Amino acid sequence: MKYFPGFPAHLLPMTRIATALLGLWAISSHVHAADGDVKLQEVVIEGSRNSQIGIADAASSGLVTQKQLEARTVYRPGELLEATPGLIVSQHSGEGKANQFYLRGINLDHGTDLRTTVDGMLVNERTHAHGQGWTDLNFLIPELAQRLEYRKGPYYAEQGDFASAGTVSVVYANRLEAGIASIGIGQNGFRRTLLADSLKFGNGNLLYALELFHNDGPFVHGDDYRKANGVLRYSEGSEPNGFNVSLMAYKARWNATDQIPQRAIDSGLLSSRFDAIDPTDGGNAHRYSLSTAWQRTDETSATKFNAYLIGQQLDLYSNFTYFLDDPVNGDQFNQPDRRVTTGINASHTWQMPLMGVKSENTVGLQFQNDNIHNALILTRARALLSVTRQDYTVESSVGFHAENATRWTDKFRTVVGVREDFYRDKVVSNLADNSNKVTDHRASPKLSLIFGPWSKTELYLNAGRGFHSNDARGATISVDPKNPDTPATRESVLVASRGIEAGVRTEIVPGLQSSFSVYRLDFDSELLFQGDAGTTADTGRPSRRVGFEFSNYYKPYRWLTIDADIALARARYRDFDSVGNRIPGAIEGVASLALAVDNLGPYFGGLQLRYFGPRPLIEDNSARSNKTMTLNGRIGYKFSPKLRIELEGYNLTDRKDAAIDYYYASRLPNEPDDHIGTTDKHFHPIESRSFRMNLIANF
Repeated sequence: MKYFPGFPAHLLPMTRIATALLGLWAISSHVHAADGDVKLQEVVIEGSRNSQIGIADAASSGLVTQKQLEARTVYRPGELLEATPGLIVSQHSGEGKANQFYLRGINLDHGTDLRTTVDGMLVNERTHAHGQGWTDLNFLIPELAQRLEYRKGPYYAEQGDFASAGTVSVVYANRLEAGIASIGIGQNGFRRTLLADSLKFGNGNLLYALELFHNDGPFVHGDDYRKANGVLRYSEGSEPNGFNVSLMAYKARWNATDQIPQRAIDSGLLSSRFDAIDPTDGGNAHRYSLSTAWQRTDETSATKFNAYLIGQQLDLYSNFTYFLDDPVNGDQFNQPDRRVTTGINASHTWQMPLMGVKSENTVGLQFQNDNIHNALILTRARALLSVTRQDYTVESSVGFHAENATRWTDKFRTVVGVREDFYRDKVVSNLADNSNKVTDHRASPKLSLIFGPWSKTELYLNAGRGFHSNDARGATISVDPKNPDTPATRESVLVASRGIEAGVRTEIVPGLQSSFSVYRLDFDSELLFQGDAGTTADTGRPSRRVGFEFSNYYKPYRWLTIDADIALARARYRDFDSVGNRIPGAIEGVASLALAVDNLGPYFGGLQLRYFGPRPLIEDNSARSNKTMTLNGRIGYKFSPKLRIELEGYNLTDRKDAAIDYYYASRLPNEPDDHIGTTDKHFHPIESRSFRMNLIANF
């Protein structure tokens, strides 16, 4: 590309689910006193989800183990995060694009307000060409995930940017118990091979993994999604006392069938719900990283350090309005983004008795720097037409956090923390008026009160302030790049959030772990930079979400586990506006039910039911999405302890639901050229019923 050096050219109804969940809660009762002391040491967790009584600081946090992750049937790698209760992972475009996320009444877009890390490396990308907090998890290899940890709400001092709704952390294994050779084939062009193992090497272990993947999906113009993915890791010692050095590499390219308007199908313009208006949409991406982690732990202290260097590139081609702005060439645009990210996380924890009671202090530092080149370019069939804006951004941040955890009595403990974050953004734009340098800082206090345990039950009260960073281009913009004579709204560098939560966690029923939380989450502004337009959106209104979450993990028999979760939310703007106070896309209801069967001789399997409730699509609530339900499952047979075969099925009931819905104006090629277009519901379909067969050998 001549314009930019370095870029290559090329449910069941909700009431029924709630009744079922409450039924699990009332099965029986069992009283047992819990141990009140927590030692400063790493806990090695095996098998299914372990008790969080005496460990967790909130009812809405949790840990999902490797065995539980293995039991999930996921269509795409990012869906592994749906092991987090109440979280929805969706897609509105081609498979190589970052997923769409929903949690706690928020349409998180591609990752804003959901802080996601893999092995300590922040996945959210700042000042991204397409969307702030861009979280592309296509490089994730599920078989390597040792555990998934989730925390919701801005209550944790160690969690900074993007963590208002919650955080999800995926941790890779340092060593595999057995090598893995997997071959998968399926409908719609699905092919996958994986080879992974860990070997003794010197004083440690050398882990390697190589994944090759292809998928077309059910689309008229197949995704032709091709990726190559690799991991190489050397480690010594154990996780609490050891280190690792890792190399990761991911490269992919794909076609995309973006969302389409219903009227295009009704009129016969499109042959089916899987057809596309612009078949040249798609993209390519790569991600290369070098990271290291080191930890030392003894009976009274723990020191952790990790650092990473990531090089990433994306070329994304999209067309959401078709022929609205340009009736001749169409409205396709290209969003190239390439960046180098460096990051450091360090913390030290030590025990220090306070007034004769057990107390623990933690201090830490987080540093990140991004060197970013991105642009917004108008294209036709991926060919350059004109440059809307082109920018070079340097975004640097440093955060300091401190926390004290004190057990005052056997039945009461507190966690008090604070963090201070400093940001510096420098943007050099092709339009001089939009070049600028800005700084900002924010203090974020945190407080958690934990009562119990009584009869294996704990109560939690949490409060805290958090934030997300805004796109640096939105914080420095002065004029609309498409209309330089028109002033543009400038957004804050950092947007504050405030959260409060009350919850309970119990294991009073034998085999059943349940948690219930009620929360409120406020944001100072919903104003965001629109990468698709090169300027800021016009929704800088304060907002509030309130809701509850009920999560259950039940193991009635050694061969059966049940996960049952429900989450409801109410999202509103807090100011008055005649257009309405609903927040478009804000999630209102989510439920899931997952059954996993194992230890039944050679057979194993599972089912996952997911309900994604209707949502308002515009402020006055006159246009709403429909509900979406999916049923996935798998059944398998073990020929021996080291050889098994499994059949996975997706959307088993073959529902014709949407993965996502929008409501906006667009113009089809046969409609009047009035630059106003037709306002309509646009949707991206969930994939039709399909099956995949996998043969897995361990060695």
